[in-house]
Amino acid sequence: MNTLIAIGVLAVLVLIAEIINLRKLVIPMTIVGLLGILGYTVCHIDVEVSYYNNMFITKKFSNAFTSLFIALTIFLVALSKDFYQTQFSKIADYISLKLFLLMGAICMVCFGNMAMFFLGLEILSITLYILCGSDRTNIKSNEAAMKYFLLGSFASGIVLFGIALVYGATSSFDIAEIITITSQGTLPIWYSLGVVMIIVGMLFKIAAVPFHFWAPDVYQGAPTLTTAMMSTLVKVAAVATLYKLSFHLLRQMPEGYTTAIVVITILTMSVGNIIALRQDDMKRLLAYSGISHAGFMMMALTALSTSASNLFYYAAAYAVAGIGAFTVVLAVTKGKDNQLIQQFSGLGKRSPIMALVLSVSLLSMGGIPIFAGFFGKFFLFSQAVDNGFITLVIFGVINSFISIYYYLKVIVTMYTQNEVTEETQITVPLSYKVVGIAAVLINIIIGLCPSILLGLFK
Repeated sequence: MNTLIAIGVLAVLVLIAEIINLRKLVIPMTIVGLLGILGYTVCHIDVEVSYYNNMFITKKFSNAFTSLFIALTIFLVALSKDFYQTQFSKIADYISLKLFLLMGAICMVCFGNMAMFFLGLEILSITLYILCGSDRTNIKSNEAAMKYFLLGSFASGIVLFGIALVYGATSSFDIAEIITITSQGTLPIWYSLGVVMIIVGMLFKIAAVPFHFWAPDVYQGAPTLTTAMMSTLVKVAAVATLYKLSFHLLRQMPEGYTTAIVVITILTMSVGNIIALRQDDMKRLLAYSGISHAGFMMMALTALSTSASNLFYYAAAYAVAGIGAFTVVLAVTKGKDNQLIQQFSGLGKRSPIMALVLSVSLLSMGGIPIFAGFFGKFFLFSQAVDNGFITLVIFGVINSFISIYYYLKVIVTMYTQNEVTEETQITVPLSYKVVGIAAVLINIIIGLCPSILLGLFK
Protein backbone atom coordinates (compact mmCIF):
# COMPACT_ATOMS: atom_id res chain seq x y z
CA MET A 1 0.00 0.00 0.00
CA ASN A 2 2.91 2.33 0.75
CA THR A 3 4.10 1.78 -2.82
CA LEU A 4 0.71 2.81 -4.22
CA ILE A 5 0.55 5.91 -2.01
CA ALA A 6 4.09 6.93 -2.96
CA ILE A 7 3.30 6.67 -6.68
CA GLY A 8 0.13 8.73 -6.18
CA VAL A 9 2.11 11.42 -4.33
CA LEU A 10 4.73 11.42 -7.09
CA ALA A 11 2.02 11.88 -9.75
CA VAL A 12 0.66 14.89 -7.87
CA LEU A 13 4.17 16.35 -7.47
CA VAL A 14 4.64 16.06 -11.23
CA LEU A 15 1.51 18.14 -11.79
CA ILE A 16 2.64 20.69 -9.19
CA ALA A 17 6.01 20.97 -10.95
CA GLU A 18 4.09 21.98 -14.08
CA ILE A 19 2.16 24.64 -12.17
CA ILE A 20 5.33 26.25 -10.78
CA ASN A 21 7.04 26.05 -14.18
CA LEU A 22 9.63 23.37 -13.37
CA ARG A 23 8.99 21.19 -16.43
CA LYS A 24 12.66 20.35 -16.88
CA LEU A 25 12.66 18.60 -13.50
CA VAL A 26 9.63 16.43 -14.25
CA ILE A 27 11.39 13.47 -15.90
CA PRO A 28 14.49 13.37 -13.61
CA MET A 29 12.27 13.73 -10.53
CA THR A 30 9.95 10.96 -11.75
CA ILE A 31 12.81 8.55 -12.53
CA VAL A 32 14.52 9.16 -9.18
CA GLY A 33 11.21 8.80 -7.35
CA LEU A 34 10.34 5.55 -9.16
CA LEU A 35 13.82 4.14 -8.48
CA GLY A 36 13.35 4.81 -4.78
CA ILE A 37 9.87 3.24 -4.83
CA LEU A 38 11.24 0.24 -6.74
CA GLY A 39 13.97 -0.23 -4.15
CA TYR A 40 11.43 -0.10 -1.32
CA THR A 41 9.12 -2.60 -3.04
CA VAL A 42 11.91 -5.09 -3.78
CA CYS A 43 13.15 -4.88 -0.17
CA HIS A 44 9.63 -5.69 1.08
CA ILE A 45 8.83 -8.33 -1.53
CA ASP A 46 8.28 -11.05 1.12
CA VAL A 47 5.94 -8.93 3.23
CA GLU A 48 2.33 -10.16 3.22
CA VAL A 49 -0.10 -7.55 4.51
CA SER A 50 -3.79 -6.83 4.02
CA TYR A 51 -5.25 -3.30 4.10
CA TYR A 52 -8.77 -1.90 4.53
CA ASN A 53 -10.66 -5.14 5.18
CA ASN A 54 -8.79 -7.08 2.47
CA MET A 55 -9.43 -4.44 -0.20
CA PHE A 56 -5.70 -4.34 -0.96
CA ILE A 57 -3.37 -7.29 -0.29
CA THR A 58 0.38 -7.53 -0.83
CA LYS A 59 1.99 -10.95 -1.31
CA LYS A 60 5.05 -12.29 -3.14
CA PHE A 61 3.11 -12.58 -6.40
CA SER A 62 1.70 -9.06 -6.32
CA ASN A 63 4.93 -7.49 -5.03
CA ALA A 64 6.99 -9.16 -7.75
CA PHE A 65 4.70 -7.95 -10.51
CA THR A 66 4.48 -4.50 -8.92
CA SER A 67 8.28 -4.28 -9.06
CA LEU A 68 8.19 -5.29 -12.74
CA PHE A 69 5.55 -2.66 -13.51
CA ILE A 70 7.62 0.07 -11.83
CA ALA A 71 10.78 -0.98 -13.71
CA LEU A 72 8.93 -0.86 -17.05
CA THR A 73 7.49 2.57 -16.19
CA ILE A 74 11.01 3.87 -15.49
CA PHE A 75 12.05 2.83 -19.01
CA LEU A 76 8.96 4.39 -20.57
CA VAL A 77 9.42 7.67 -18.67
CA ALA A 78 13.09 7.78 -19.69
CA LEU A 79 11.99 7.63 -23.36
CA SER A 80 9.42 10.39 -22.91
CA LYS A 81 11.62 13.50 -23.07
CA ASP A 82 12.71 13.00 -26.67
CA PHE A 83 9.43 11.49 -27.80
CA TYR A 84 7.38 14.44 -26.53
CA GLN A 85 9.96 17.02 -27.61
CA THR A 86 7.48 18.90 -29.79
CA GLN A 87 4.87 18.83 -27.01
CA PHE A 88 7.18 19.52 -24.09
CA SER A 89 4.76 22.05 -22.60
CA LYS A 90 2.45 19.10 -21.85
CA ILE A 91 5.15 16.75 -20.55
CA ALA A 92 3.79 16.81 -16.98
CA ASP A 93 0.38 15.67 -18.24
CA TYR A 94 1.84 12.70 -20.10
CA ILE A 95 4.09 11.63 -17.23
CA SER A 96 1.32 11.92 -14.62
CA LEU A 97 -0.99 9.86 -16.83
CA LYS A 98 1.67 7.13 -17.01
CA LEU A 99 1.95 7.18 -13.22
CA PHE A 100 -1.81 6.94 -12.78
CA LEU A 101 -1.83 4.03 -15.24
CA LEU A 102 0.87 2.39 -13.11
CA MET A 103 -1.37 2.81 -10.05
CA GLY A 104 -4.20 1.08 -11.90
CA ALA A 105 -1.93 -1.81 -12.86
CA ILE A 106 -0.80 -2.24 -9.25
CA CYS A 107 -4.41 -2.24 -7.99
CA MET A 108 -5.20 -4.95 -10.54
CA VAL A 109 -2.60 -7.38 -9.14
CA CYS A 110 -2.94 -6.45 -5.46
CA PHE A 111 -6.72 -6.62 -5.14
CA GLY A 112 -8.34 -8.61 -2.35
CA ASN A 113 -11.81 -7.43 -3.25
CA MET A 114 -13.55 -7.43 -6.61
CA ALA A 115 -14.37 -3.74 -6.21
CA MET A 116 -10.64 -2.91 -5.99
CA PHE A 117 -9.96 -5.08 -9.04
CA PHE A 118 -12.53 -3.20 -11.11
CA LEU A 119 -11.30 0.17 -9.82
CA GLY A 120 -7.76 -0.68 -10.93
CA LEU A 121 -9.01 -1.91 -14.31
CA GLU A 122 -10.86 1.35 -14.94
CA ILE A 123 -7.97 3.57 -13.81
CA LEU A 124 -5.69 1.75 -16.23
CA SER A 125 -8.21 1.73 -19.09
CA ILE A 126 -9.28 5.39 -18.88
CA THR A 127 -5.70 6.71 -18.81
CA LEU A 128 -4.89 4.47 -21.76
CA TYR A 129 -7.84 5.80 -23.78
CA ILE A 130 -6.45 9.33 -23.27
CA LEU A 131 -2.89 8.36 -24.18
CA CYS A 132 -4.05 6.57 -27.35
CA GLY A 133 -5.68 9.79 -28.58
CA SER A 134 -3.00 12.16 -27.30
CA ASP A 135 -1.77 12.98 -30.82
CA ARG A 136 -4.82 15.10 -31.51
CA THR A 137 -3.84 16.25 -35.01
CA ASN A 138 -3.31 12.67 -36.24
CA ILE A 139 -6.46 11.01 -37.58
CA LYS A 140 -4.97 7.55 -36.94
CA SER A 141 -4.49 8.40 -33.26
CA ASN A 142 -8.08 9.64 -33.02
CA GLU A 143 -9.33 6.46 -34.69
CA ALA A 144 -7.25 4.24 -32.39
CA ALA A 145 -8.55 6.03 -29.29
CA MET A 146 -12.17 5.74 -30.43
CA LYS A 147 -11.86 2.04 -31.30
CA TYR A 148 -10.15 1.21 -28.06
CA PHE A 149 -12.60 3.29 -26.02
CA LEU A 150 -15.69 1.66 -27.55
CA LEU A 151 -14.43 -1.91 -27.42
CA GLY A 152 -12.68 -1.43 -24.06
CA SER A 153 -15.84 -0.01 -22.50
CA PHE A 154 -17.81 -2.97 -23.81
CA ALA A 155 -15.27 -5.38 -22.28
CA SER A 156 -15.36 -3.49 -18.96
CA GLY A 157 -19.16 -3.80 -18.99
CA ILE A 158 -18.87 -7.57 -19.42
CA VAL A 159 -16.42 -7.74 -16.50
CA LEU A 160 -18.75 -5.66 -14.32
CA PHE A 161 -21.74 -7.85 -15.19
CA GLY A 162 -19.66 -10.91 -14.31
CA ILE A 163 -18.71 -9.41 -10.94
CA ALA A 164 -22.40 -8.72 -10.26
CA LEU A 165 -23.28 -12.38 -10.99
CA VAL A 166 -20.48 -13.63 -8.73
CA TYR A 167 -21.77 -11.34 -5.99
CA GLY A 168 -25.30 -12.62 -6.55
CA ALA A 169 -24.10 -16.20 -6.06
CA THR A 170 -21.81 -15.58 -3.06
CA SER A 171 -23.16 -12.35 -1.46
CA SER A 172 -19.62 -11.03 -1.23
CA PHE A 173 -16.99 -9.07 -3.17
CA ASP A 174 -14.21 -10.24 -0.84
CA ILE A 175 -11.96 -12.85 -2.48
CA ALA A 176 -11.26 -14.71 0.78
CA GLU A 177 -14.98 -15.04 1.50
CA ILE A 178 -15.71 -16.11 -2.08
CA ILE A 179 -13.06 -18.86 -1.77
CA THR A 180 -14.57 -20.03 1.53
CA ILE A 181 -18.09 -20.11 0.07
CA THR A 182 -17.05 -21.96 -3.11
CA SER A 183 -15.24 -24.62 -1.07
CA GLN A 184 -18.32 -25.39 1.05
CA GLY A 185 -20.69 -26.67 -1.62
CA THR A 186 -22.37 -26.26 -4.98
CA LEU A 187 -23.20 -22.73 -6.10
CA PRO A 188 -25.89 -21.50 -8.51
CA ILE A 189 -25.15 -21.69 -12.24
CA TRP A 190 -24.76 -17.94 -12.47
CA TYR A 191 -21.55 -18.15 -10.43
CA SER A 192 -19.89 -20.05 -13.28
CA LEU A 193 -21.48 -17.68 -15.80
CA GLY A 194 -20.16 -14.67 -13.89
CA VAL A 195 -16.63 -16.10 -13.74
CA VAL A 196 -16.72 -16.81 -17.48
CA MET A 197 -17.79 -13.22 -18.18
CA ILE A 198 -14.93 -11.85 -16.04
CA ILE A 199 -12.43 -14.11 -17.84
CA VAL A 200 -13.80 -13.08 -21.26
CA GLY A 201 -13.38 -9.41 -20.36
CA MET A 202 -9.77 -10.01 -19.34
CA LEU A 203 -9.09 -12.03 -22.51
CA PHE A 204 -10.08 -8.87 -24.41
CA LYS A 205 -7.56 -6.84 -22.39
CA ILE A 206 -4.71 -9.22 -23.28
CA ALA A 207 -5.89 -9.44 -26.93
CA ALA A 208 -6.42 -13.21 -26.92
CA VAL A 209 -8.17 -14.81 -29.90
CA PRO A 210 -11.05 -14.30 -30.72
CA PHE A 211 -11.00 -10.99 -28.82
CA HIS A 212 -7.90 -9.65 -30.58
CA PHE A 213 -9.31 -7.70 -33.55
CA TRP A 214 -8.83 -4.29 -31.93
CA ALA A 215 -5.11 -4.72 -31.19
CA PRO A 216 -3.41 -4.24 -34.61
CA ASP A 217 -5.38 -1.09 -35.52
CA VAL A 218 -4.99 0.46 -32.07
CA TYR A 219 -1.27 -0.40 -31.87
CA GLN A 220 -0.67 1.08 -35.32
CA GLY A 221 -2.67 4.28 -34.77
CA ALA A 222 -1.64 5.15 -31.22
CA PRO A 223 1.54 7.18 -30.59
CA THR A 224 4.49 4.78 -30.65
CA LEU A 225 5.40 5.31 -26.99
CA THR A 226 1.80 4.54 -25.99
CA THR A 227 1.96 1.41 -28.15
CA ALA A 228 5.13 0.40 -26.30
CA MET A 229 3.29 0.81 -22.99
CA MET A 230 0.30 -1.21 -24.21
CA SER A 231 2.51 -3.98 -25.54
CA THR A 232 4.58 -4.32 -22.35
CA LEU A 233 3.20 -2.89 -19.10
CA VAL A 234 -0.52 -3.13 -19.91
CA LYS A 235 -0.35 -6.62 -21.43
CA VAL A 236 1.73 -8.00 -18.56
CA ALA A 237 -0.62 -6.41 -15.99
CA ALA A 238 -3.66 -7.93 -17.72
CA VAL A 239 -2.08 -11.41 -17.90
CA ALA A 240 -1.04 -11.31 -14.24
CA THR A 241 -4.56 -10.24 -13.25
CA LEU A 242 -6.11 -12.99 -15.39
CA TYR A 243 -3.87 -15.52 -13.65
CA LYS A 244 -4.80 -14.24 -10.17
CA LEU A 245 -8.53 -14.20 -10.98
CA SER A 246 -8.34 -17.73 -12.39
CA PHE A 247 -6.41 -18.95 -9.35
CA HIS A 248 -9.04 -17.66 -6.92
CA LEU A 249 -12.31 -18.09 -8.82
CA LEU A 250 -12.02 -21.33 -10.77
CA ARG A 251 -12.64 -23.76 -7.93
CA GLN A 252 -16.12 -24.71 -9.15
CA MET A 253 -15.77 -24.48 -12.91
CA PRO A 254 -16.76 -27.40 -15.18
CA GLU A 255 -14.04 -29.75 -16.44
CA GLY A 256 -14.53 -28.46 -19.98
CA TYR A 257 -13.21 -25.07 -18.91
CA THR A 258 -9.59 -26.27 -19.04
CA THR A 259 -10.15 -27.60 -22.54
CA ALA A 260 -11.56 -24.23 -23.61
CA ILE A 261 -8.49 -22.43 -22.20
CA VAL A 262 -6.16 -24.81 -24.06
CA VAL A 263 -8.02 -24.23 -27.35
CA ILE A 264 -7.95 -20.42 -26.89
CA THR A 265 -4.25 -20.60 -26.04
CA ILE A 266 -3.44 -22.58 -29.20
CA LEU A 267 -5.56 -20.25 -31.37
CA THR A 268 -3.98 -17.14 -29.83
CA MET A 269 -0.44 -18.38 -30.49
CA SER A 270 -1.23 -19.60 -34.00
CA VAL A 271 -3.36 -16.70 -35.30
CA GLY A 272 -0.93 -14.09 -33.95
CA ASN A 273 2.10 -15.70 -35.56
CA ILE A 274 0.52 -16.65 -38.87
CA ILE A 275 -0.90 -13.18 -39.54
CA ALA A 276 2.39 -11.57 -38.44
CA LEU A 277 4.08 -13.34 -41.36
CA ARG A 278 2.21 -11.05 -43.79
CA GLN A 279 2.91 -7.72 -42.09
CA ASP A 280 5.13 -5.01 -43.55
CA ASP A 281 4.42 -2.44 -40.83
CA MET A 282 6.64 -2.82 -37.76
CA LYS A 283 3.99 -1.78 -35.22
CA ARG A 284 1.41 -4.19 -36.67
CA LEU A 285 4.04 -6.95 -36.71
CA LEU A 286 4.78 -6.33 -33.02
CA ALA A 287 1.03 -6.19 -32.32
CA TYR A 288 0.46 -9.66 -33.76
CA SER A 289 3.64 -10.82 -32.07
CA GLY A 290 2.18 -9.56 -28.78
CA ILE A 291 -1.00 -11.54 -29.44
CA SER A 292 1.05 -14.72 -29.86
CA HIS A 293 3.02 -14.01 -26.68
CA ALA A 294 -0.27 -13.59 -24.81
CA GLY A 295 -1.00 -17.15 -25.90
CA PHE A 296 2.33 -18.38 -24.54
CA MET A 297 1.67 -16.67 -21.20
CA MET A 298 -1.80 -18.24 -21.07
CA MET A 299 -0.09 -21.63 -20.86
CA ALA A 300 0.40 -20.80 -17.17
CA LEU A 301 -3.37 -21.11 -16.70
CA THR A 302 -3.11 -24.88 -17.17
CA ALA A 303 -1.20 -25.22 -13.86
CA LEU A 304 -2.54 -22.48 -11.61
CA SER A 305 -1.08 -23.86 -8.39
CA THR A 306 2.56 -24.02 -9.53
CA SER A 307 3.10 -21.66 -12.47
CA ALA A 308 3.30 -18.22 -10.80
CA SER A 309 7.10 -18.04 -10.94
CA ASN A 310 7.25 -19.27 -14.55
CA LEU A 311 4.61 -16.74 -15.62
CA PHE A 312 6.51 -13.91 -13.90
CA TYR A 313 9.77 -14.92 -15.58
CA TYR A 314 8.19 -15.10 -19.04
CA ALA A 315 6.37 -11.80 -18.53
CA ALA A 316 9.58 -10.07 -17.45
CA ALA A 317 11.56 -11.53 -20.38
CA TYR A 318 8.88 -10.54 -22.90
CA ALA A 319 8.38 -7.05 -21.48
CA VAL A 320 12.10 -6.22 -21.38
CA ALA A 321 12.52 -7.45 -24.97
CA GLY A 322 9.47 -5.40 -25.98
CA ILE A 323 10.96 -2.26 -24.43
CA GLY A 324 14.18 -2.83 -26.38
CA ALA A 325 12.33 -3.38 -29.68
CA PHE A 326 10.10 -0.32 -29.31
CA THR A 327 13.07 1.85 -28.35
CA VAL A 328 14.57 1.14 -31.77
CA VAL A 329 11.21 1.66 -33.50
CA LEU A 330 10.97 5.08 -31.80
CA ALA A 331 14.46 6.04 -32.94
CA VAL A 332 14.12 4.89 -36.56
CA THR A 333 10.59 6.11 -37.30
CA LYS A 334 10.76 9.45 -35.46
CA GLY A 335 9.00 12.13 -37.50
CA LYS A 336 7.69 9.63 -40.08
CA ASP A 337 4.05 8.94 -40.95
CA ASN A 338 4.42 5.15 -40.89
CA GLN A 339 6.67 2.44 -39.47
CA LEU A 340 7.38 0.19 -42.45
CA ILE A 341 9.94 -2.58 -42.02
CA GLN A 342 11.70 -1.19 -45.09
CA GLN A 343 12.66 1.88 -43.06
CA PHE A 344 14.99 -0.35 -41.03
CA SER A 345 17.08 -1.14 -44.14
CA GLY A 346 20.79 -0.73 -43.48
CA LEU A 347 20.30 0.04 -39.79
CA GLY A 348 23.31 -2.16 -39.04
CA LYS A 349 25.47 0.50 -40.72
CA ARG A 350 23.43 3.58 -39.84
CA SER A 351 23.28 2.80 -36.12
CA PRO A 352 25.03 -0.43 -35.10
CA ILE A 353 23.98 -0.08 -31.46
CA MET A 354 20.27 0.24 -32.28
CA ALA A 355 20.51 -2.64 -34.76
CA LEU A 356 22.09 -4.82 -32.07
CA VAL A 357 19.40 -3.86 -29.54
CA LEU A 358 16.59 -4.74 -31.97
CA SER A 359 18.29 -7.99 -33.00
CA VAL A 360 18.72 -9.19 -29.42
CA SER A 361 15.16 -8.19 -28.53
CA LEU A 362 13.63 -10.03 -31.49
CA LEU A 363 15.81 -13.12 -30.99
CA SER A 364 14.75 -13.22 -27.35
CA MET A 365 11.06 -12.99 -28.35
CA GLY A 366 11.65 -15.81 -30.81
CA GLY A 367 13.10 -18.03 -28.08
CA ILE A 368 16.74 -18.24 -29.14
CA PRO A 369 19.27 -19.30 -26.46
CA ILE A 370 21.02 -17.59 -24.46
CA PHE A 371 18.38 -14.92 -24.14
CA ALA A 372 15.67 -14.78 -21.48
CA GLY A 373 12.85 -15.49 -23.94
CA PHE A 374 14.23 -19.00 -24.57
CA PHE A 375 14.20 -19.94 -20.89
CA GLY A 376 10.76 -18.38 -20.41
CA LYS A 377 9.33 -20.69 -23.07
CA PHE A 378 11.36 -23.64 -21.80
CA PHE A 379 9.95 -23.31 -18.28
CA LEU A 380 6.35 -23.00 -19.48
CA PHE A 381 6.74 -25.90 -21.93
CA SER A 382 8.31 -28.13 -19.26
CA GLN A 383 5.49 -27.39 -16.86
CA ALA A 384 2.83 -28.11 -19.52
CA VAL A 385 4.50 -31.44 -20.34
CA ASP A 386 4.55 -32.38 -16.65
CA ASN A 387 0.81 -31.71 -16.50
CA GLY A 388 0.05 -33.78 -19.60
CA PHE A 389 -0.63 -31.01 -22.13
CA ILE A 390 1.58 -32.48 -24.85
CA THR A 391 -0.51 -31.13 -27.75
CA LEU A 392 -0.30 -27.63 -26.33
CA VAL A 393 3.49 -27.87 -26.16
CA ILE A 394 3.72 -29.16 -29.74
CA PHE A 395 1.76 -26.14 -30.97
CA GLY A 396 3.94 -23.90 -28.81
CA VAL A 397 7.14 -25.25 -30.39
CA ILE A 398 5.72 -24.91 -33.93
CA ASN A 399 4.68 -21.34 -33.24
CA SER A 400 8.12 -20.53 -31.86
CA PHE A 401 9.65 -21.58 -35.20
CA ILE A 402 7.08 -19.51 -37.12
CA SER A 403 7.89 -16.43 -35.06
CA ILE A 404 11.62 -16.83 -35.67
CA TYR A 405 10.95 -16.53 -39.41
CA TYR A 406 9.37 -13.09 -39.32
CA TYR A 407 11.78 -11.83 -36.65
CA LEU A 408 14.69 -12.88 -38.85
CA LYS A 409 13.05 -11.06 -41.77
CA VAL A 410 13.49 -7.80 -39.87
CA ILE A 411 17.06 -8.64 -38.80
CA VAL A 412 18.08 -9.56 -42.35
CA THR A 413 16.61 -6.26 -43.60
CA MET A 414 18.73 -4.34 -41.08
CA TYR A 415 22.02 -5.97 -42.04
CA THR A 416 21.76 -6.61 -45.78
CA GLN A 417 20.21 -3.58 -47.47
CA ASN A 418 21.03 0.02 -48.38
CA GLU A 419 24.22 2.01 -48.11
CA VAL A 420 24.45 4.84 -45.59
CA THR A 421 23.78 8.29 -47.05
CA GLU A 422 23.11 11.67 -45.50
CA GLU A 423 19.40 11.13 -46.14
CA THR A 424 19.29 7.74 -44.42
CA GLN A 425 21.43 8.62 -41.39
CA ILE A 426 19.61 8.83 -38.08
CA THR A 427 20.47 10.64 -34.87
CA VAL A 428 19.71 8.50 -31.84
CA PRO A 429 19.13 10.41 -28.57
CA LEU A 430 21.28 9.36 -25.61
CA SER A 431 18.22 8.29 -23.60
CA TYR A 432 17.22 5.83 -26.33
CA LYS A 433 20.70 4.30 -26.35
CA VAL A 434 20.75 3.98 -22.55
CA VAL A 435 17.30 2.36 -22.40
CA GLY A 436 18.05 0.04 -25.33
CA ILE A 437 21.39 -1.13 -23.94
CA ALA A 438 19.93 -1.54 -20.43
CA ALA A 439 17.10 -3.68 -21.83
CA VAL A 440 19.57 -5.91 -23.68
CA LEU A 441 21.82 -6.32 -20.64
CA ILE A 442 18.87 -7.18 -18.39
CA ASN A 443 17.64 -9.67 -20.99
CA ILE A 444 21.00 -11.44 -21.14
CA ILE A 445 21.53 -11.37 -17.34
CA ILE A 446 18.16 -12.91 -16.48
CA GLY A 447 18.68 -15.37 -19.34
CA LEU A 448 22.02 -16.55 -17.93
CA CYS A 449 20.79 -16.43 -14.32
CA PRO A 450 17.05 -17.25 -14.28
CA SER A 451 17.21 -17.80 -10.52
CA ILE A 452 17.36 -14.01 -10.05
CA LEU A 453 13.63 -13.86 -10.86
CA LEU A 454 12.51 -17.41 -10.09
CA GLY A 455 14.05 -17.18 -6.62
CA LEU A 456 11.64 -14.39 -5.68
CA PHE A 457 8.86 -16.99 -5.31
CA LYS A 458 10.77 -19.39 -3.03
